[in-house]
Amino acid sequence: MRCYLHAFLLFAVLPVLYVLSQIASTSLVHREARSPTQEAIPRKSGHDAASVLRRGPGLAGLCEREGFDRGKPVPDSRWNPYGRLSADVCGVNCVVESPLRGQPSGAGKHHQDERSHLAVVACGPRLEETLTMLKSALLLSRKPLHFYIFAEEDLHDSFRNTLNSWPRTTRFSFTIYPITFPSENGKEWKKLFKPCASQRLFLPLILKDVDSLLYVDTDIIFLQPVEEIWALLSRFNSSHLAAMAPEHEEPRIGWYNRFARHPYYGKTGINSGVMLMNLTRIREKLFKNDMTTMLLRWEEILMPLLQKYKLNITWGDQDLLNIIFHHNPESLHVFPCQWNYRPDHCIYGSNCREAEHEGVFILHGNRGVFHDDKQPAFRAVYEAFLKFQFGEDMETSLLRPLSARLQGATSTYCGRAGHLFTKKLERSVQSVQRDVAQR
Repeated sequence: MRCYLHAFLLFAVLPVLYVLSQIASTSLVHREARSPTQEAIPRKSGHDAASVLRRGPGLAGLCEREGFDRGKPVPDSRWNPYGRLSADVCGVNCVVESPLRGQPSGAGKHHQDERSHLAVVACGPRLEETLTMLKSALLLSRKPLHFYIFAEEDLHDSFRNTLNSWPRTTRFSFTIYPITFPSENGKEWKKLFKPCASQRLFLPLILKDVDSLLYVDTDIIFLQPVEEIWALLSRFNSSHLAAMAPEHEEPRIGWYNRFARHPYYGKTGINSGVMLMNLTRIREKLFKNDMTTMLLRWEEILMPLLQKYKLNITWGDQDLLNIIFHHNPESLHVFPCQWNYRPDHCIYGSNCREAEHEGVFILHGNRGVFHDDKQPAFRAVYEAFLKFQFGEDMETSLLRPLSARLQGATSTYCGRAGHLFTKKLERSVQSVQRDVAQR
């Protein structure tokens, strides 16, 4: 009996000691990062391409990244999660590549930041898909955008060259970042679920001077202006720090409620492919958890959470987010399925009521349906935006060809819901054309 008691105490105490050691180590790094002896990133006033608005109260903003040398080789990715990114990483990679386009010279230096801030993570063969997503965002948005593109090094030039080739009349700016994970378990983070997908977990720690952010997966097509979902930030109550859509509307076909071996949010879990975040609140929040009675900060909770659940999670970082918001449900604002419409919403028949009434706002082609023949309606929307060229008439070169193609995709349940894909898009195109006519 005494042996059993000793074994019980051993297994009870060891996890607590591990969590405490992680917290102690991160706290030490945090103090070191805040030390007044830390070397500052060099600044040069002559680099005007990196001059951007500083964050005011309640505004999304960017830090100035200046004093870089494009001639240096790209350094190995390193992680300093609790202070600034170290100068040798940030100096080459964390560069504002483009000033805000589509406005008169000198404009916008002293006005409120009206941009929507959009982040995406691209690894492997995701260049074309990511650029198509960004194109859909630009075509339909009336307000300026800033893109935060986290990509592998060999994709940087392709992103930069393509974005710089887009018309000057499109109002956007962009920043290209390296894929950066903590040095501890970095390979494990990178391979979690899909390559680089878990990078989104570290955005609050990397983008320390950004207040709010919309993260989307690469397989997203916007069917209405980005500022419409950005406006949902105003619906956050004092506790909300993020917004996502449910993973499923119908529990009978839900994954989390039938198969998950870990805690998850609500009845059917949440999907993180479209995630609106108040990064300031995430950085300041103390999170409840099932690892210790202590409340943990974002940077303190991620690694212990991975270590505890890595053998029980299937969908990687999305599962970790489900666990976090299971224990902190008051911190999540849930928006309807039309903001993250996936094949699950129509594959067995329509089960997204909001989309039936108002149309699809954001189309999410997960499971590769933008590139195979399983869901021709989803592929039709993606290829319509892929083939569309800036400067063409959106009514004749985008909307009409798409509507015609959707009429031939009615062999599937999702194809029969194809009119929902163009319902909101039609109004968005009309709005853009009115704006163009008034200029």
